[in-house]
Amino acid sequence: MLLALFVFGWTVAQEKEPTTPEETEIYEPAPPKVTPGENGAPPSDAIVLFDGTSLDNWISSVDSTAAKWILNDDGSMTVKDRTGDIQTKQNFGSVQLHIEWKSPAEVQRDGQNRGNSGVFLNNLYEVQVLDNNNNDTYVNGQVGSIYKQHVPLAMASVPSGEWNTYDIIYHAPEFEKGQKVKSGTLTVIHNGVLIQDHVEIKGTTPYIGWPKNPPHGKGPLRLQDHGDNSRVSYRNIWVRELE
Repeated sequence: MLLALFVFGWTVAQEKEPTTPEETEIYEPAPPKVTPGENGAPPSDAIVLFDGTSLDNWISSVDSTAAKWILNDDGSMTVKDRTGDIQTKQNFGSVQLHIEWKSPAEVQRDGQNRGNSGVFLNNLYEVQVLDNNNNDTYVNGQVGSIYKQHVPLAMASVPSGEWNTYDIIYHAPEFEKGQKVKSGTLTVIHNGVLIQDHVEIKGTTPYIGWPKNPPHGKGPLRLQDHGDNSRVSYRNIWVRELE
């Protein structure tokens, strides 16, 4: 039985309120079981993109050849200056991404030329990586920003040379007939601190100009070589697909 309610000028159709607890209990479908990782390990349903043993899951963004970044003995990789960005061989849409990064302990230069890199979702939307410790810059380009779009809610970096963690929830935009019909969103947790809270992606994140919204499907994850010997390192990279 449906009841018509008049609320704030609107007529709302509402089912009759349940009178037993069973009427509001749902049993199927049951969510899949995921085993959490221990001591920093990925969960059981994660796709591991970098575990420190090889760069096999990555290619050069310049020419699609093998990634040329430096594989370190400690299970990390470091940007090899001026060899270009690297990206995953696999394409992704909406994901939960875990990635750890650090700037070098030896501080060189300042502003945007200190420990600069970036994590690009769908090859288009950048979450900024930067050494901002005692190093001010424009706030919509500082560490944890959605580059040139959203200022982070906090600056949560650890000291230079120590490992930072980004946990990113990315929901891809939707397109119909070549036009965006729903914006994508990003949530970023930096070292356990919420710094981007389900913010709307306005479009691409260019250094110069306004965001653009080219229609697209799935795409690679990309890591930036800023081309200034920033020497940023990465480790423990995995994703969970959300679609």
